[in-house]
Amino acid sequence: MDMHTVVVGTSGTTAEDVVAVARHGARIELSTAAVDALAASRLIVDALAAKPEPVYGVSTGFGALASRHISPELRAQLQRNIVRSHAAGMGPRVEREVVRALMFLRLKTVASGHTGVRPEVAQTMEDVLNAGITPVVHEYGSLGCSGDLAPLSHCALTLMGEGDAEGPDGTVRPAGELLAAHGIAPVELREKEGLALLNGTDGMLGMLVMALADLRNLYTSADITAALSLEALLGTDKVLAPELHAIRPHPGQGVSADNMLRVLAGSGLTGHHQDDAPRVQDAYSVRCAPQVNGAGRDTLDYAAEVAGRELASSVDNPVVLPDGRVESNGNFHGAPVAYVLDFLAIVAADLGSICERRTDRLLDKNRSHGLPPFLAHDAGVDSGLMIAQYTQAALVSEMKRLAVPASADSIPSSAMQEDHVSMGWSAARKLRTAVDNLARIVAVELYAATRAVEIRAAQGLTPAPASQAAVAALRAAGAQGPGPDRFLAPDLAAADTFVREGRLVAAVEPVTGPLA
Repeated sequence: MDMHTVVVGTSGTTAEDVVAVARHGARIELSTAAVDALAASRLIVDALAAKPEPVYGVSTGFGALASRHISPELRAQLQRNIVRSHAAGMGPRVEREVVRALMFLRLKTVASGHTGVRPEVAQTMEDVLNAGITPVVHEYGSLGCSGDLAPLSHCALTLMGEGDAEGPDGTVRPAGELLAAHGIAPVELREKEGLALLNGTDGMLGMLVMALADLRNLYTSADITAALSLEALLGTDKVLAPELHAIRPHPGQGVSADNMLRVLAGSGLTGHHQDDAPRVQDAYSVRCAPQVNGAGRDTLDYAAEVAGRELASSVDNPVVLPDGRVESNGNFHGAPVAYVLDFLAIVAADLGSICERRTDRLLDKNRSHGLPPFLAHDAGVDSGLMIAQYTQAALVSEMKRLAVPASADSIPSSAMQEDHVSMGWSAARKLRTAVDNLARIVAVELYAATRAVEIRAAQGLTPAPASQAAVAALRAAGAQGPGPDRFLAPDLAAADTFVREGRLVAAVEPVTGPLA
């Protein structure tokens, strides 16, 4: 467990704090200002609840049932009922880190003082997270419009001591038992509180934040593998010159070119031509790597801007305003987040595609400029990396299917009251699969490129110092070098872990300096 403490205030949170809580078990602490804001907004809700005029979410039903005025003696039951009825998810369990991000981000909005939730409810949310209790949340149930309703409802159900949750030991038990074991009293929800716990973009936002963290690593890793492939193919590094990228000043393009140039510094392989017809230009997958990788980087930066705005937002309906009004609104709609989740799935698919094209080139004796067929030890007797590329190609094909945007779809619900939805949760779920696949795709290119670089070294050419560092670290991680055919899946799995844990970047940076 990470003993770092994340303080939750009234003005949102950061991506770094989301990752710390979701993935590293950071503890949470409500600030004094947040507790004061919670208390102040609750006074407003209590005052409105005492009035005879109906107020949406306080003394009315919800959604298409908002026209019914609810009498005071039924309001606690109303809040319990909305949680129970909306906890209607189905399918496999969602990952623990996603649920923790979901709960933390809902607490972030609650702490803003714009939801009307009592301080003790927020304190219970803090206690549950700090105890390592994780509600059981299911894959299906969110349309990404009035918040991630079903996923958030399953979390709220745990706060009430109902439903199932996973304890810190990984065992799923009734939530009431887990709360009791950690000395946490279940909450008794009052006016507006059930609704406030359900109505936010927290699930899709949490997955966006974690995907961005993973993709930053994968884009830097892909710059390194592109450089290794260029080197193994005896390509030219002249296309990486800063003056060429300065005249097309997309920021990410320049960053990727600089990363590649740093990796290739001191190489004895670049610029050689082993065939009878010297190349004037390298293939697009080699020459245009900075343009493709860089465009993806720029998309990541835009997505991070959107995530930053959402992290600073108070997403609820209705909201408590500083002047005492409680107003209905549409800020819960997930479109801004859904769009960038889909954008990221598109660029991830294209990055995987260009990685696979370089791998295929390394394995094809007609285009590899002197490398053995399939990088095999004894081609014909050995198949080399032939089927590793098949696996990579299958992953790329899957990535293309995952790039079809979820946010272009909408399906009406709630008796046509919610007649246009974002599908942001679905966009986030498929992006998580895409990110997982991209790590595997980059790992296969790394495995092929390092083998090819070692073969070049055996031919008498000297790889760049950074390339040598990458090769040595990958071999130490359990992915073996050239030789007769062997059981290949463990080597590919080792390369996958090496990439996704950031160890490829860490291996070359002592030589290159920090890479972007």
